[in-house]
Amino acid sequence: MLTSLYVRHFAVVEEAEVTFGPGLTVVSGETGAGKSLLVDALMLLAGARADSGMVREGCDRAELIAEFDLSALPEARAWLAREELDDEGACQLRRVVRAEGSSRAWINGRPANASQLGELATLLVEIHGQHEHQALLSRSHQLDLLDAYAGNEEQVVQVRALATQWRELGARIRKLSGGDDREQRLELLRHEADDLERWALPPAELAELEASHKRLANAGRLAEGASGVVELLDGDSEFALRRALGRAHGELGKLAALDPRLAPLLELLDNAEIQLGEASDGLSRYAQDVDLDPERYAEVDTHLTRLHELARRHRLPVAELHERLGALQTELAELEGAGDALERLAAERARLERDYAKAADALGLARRTAAARLGEEVSALMGELGMAGGRLVVELEPVDGDEPDAQGRDRCELLVSANPGQPPRALRKVASGGELARISLAIEVATLGKDTIGCMVFDEVDTGIGGAVAEVVGQKLRALGGERQVLCVTHLPQVAAQGHAHLRVSKHSDGDTTRTQIEKLDAAGRRDELARMLGGVEISRETRAHARQMLERAQSA
Repeated sequence: MLTSLYVRHFAVVEEAEVTFGPGLTVVSGETGAGKSLLVDALMLLAGARADSGMVREGCDRAELIAEFDLSALPEARAWLAREELDDEGACQLRRVVRAEGSSRAWINGRPANASQLGELATLLVEIHGQHEHQALLSRSHQLDLLDAYAGNEEQVVQVRALATQWRELGARIRKLSGGDDREQRLELLRHEADDLERWALPPAELAELEASHKRLANAGRLAEGASGVVELLDGDSEFALRRALGRAHGELGKLAALDPRLAPLLELLDNAEIQLGEASDGLSRYAQDVDLDPERYAEVDTHLTRLHELARRHRLPVAELHERLGALQTELAELEGAGDALERLAAERARLERDYAKAADALGLARRTAAARLGEEVSALMGELGMAGGRLVVELEPVDGDEPDAQGRDRCELLVSANPGQPPRALRKVASGGELARISLAIEVATLGKDTIGCMVFDEVDTGIGGAVAEVVGQKLRALGGERQVLCVTHLPQVAAQGHAHLRVSKHSDGDTTRTQIEKLDAAGRRDELARMLGGVEISRETRAHARQMLERAQSA
């Protein structure tokens, strides 16, 4: 549920913070006041494209913050946990749009991109704009809507997964039975596998080869250097460390004879002389044993050179060539045993076809059952919305072709008859703009609330209706608000009266600047706003009385 929305320097809004509660919240205001700015702000926070025109004139940036209560939204909490953006059940979306058009976004204080905002927003809020009903003209959207109404999510996912597996299996079968291409691939695999088998090494052996190459390349320097260090430690020079240590030992021995407390230090020099001797002996042996083998060096160098050539050919680091060998050997074994593999894959594809047919048939049955129910429910609502005698038929047609289809074996077409006696025809061909809007609203009322979205937003979806029909629309939205949080931007007093809460958007100008103000109305404020919506510029006592009666009747229902 949306709990608060803060906007600063956004369009004509200098700064505003609005809190929201459960139920139906209506938003009203004079034409041009900016009623839809709240919806625009939520759309931006849902990842919509930003541009510099959204920043208030004279300001360097616009800032928008929305906070949501996720206590009843486990899917949103799980998404935040997966993305490592969770914060003890809290959810704050923040977006900053700069005057030059760039923008940045945060989720719970951590940087996020527009794609992440969009993914999370689909779990938090569902926005129905003024032109949302145009989506109903798409047959694909109509089928999705029917599945959502029927609660077919798991079956749809299963059918799509089986169709995808079937296609992937078909690709493997085509690859294994590729004729001349298969023979060429086999020849290439054998050649590449032979090369890698000869030269590629496991990580430990590769490390040893590289160390050996380094050692052989520097063998002369190592032998010469070790001999030089021996000379420093135990050479003929009077400055050799061992000779100097001997002299120091003799002098300290004389001093220890005078003061026994120096005896432990004399012992340390004894130990140092032993270690110095061992180091000198070890270095002498190392200098004699250094491998000055040009042939071995050439062999190691050739091996490493070949490895780097193979790494360039396969576009891999040298360390990954051995792993590449394993992959090639697996593919080679699969292609060489293609006969047996093709039999196994054919059997697997036949099983998938049977599973798909079973799942698609079950999905089709669920769709047909739901189609009849949805048609009846929407037809009844059409009558309530001023289209008496009109009816909606949800027609399902079989898909041509034998291959598994990700959408199942059905295609959907919404057929409508707006007047009694007229045969139903495709919605995309016969419905006028006003009729389409009302049919859309009827379908929304019938189908919304079938998912777990916590907040639904309607931006003037009641355009083109009035009178008793408008009151019915308000009643339907209020009933929907009894189940979910609903935010509705409206210009109709019949709809506004049905709200559990009412926000008024007003615009003020001092001649130089224009500001939009958003305020939450109390009972008296709601009465006055309804009177304005009913009566226009001049509001009479009768208009106020009518507004009060309308509000009392709606709130007591």
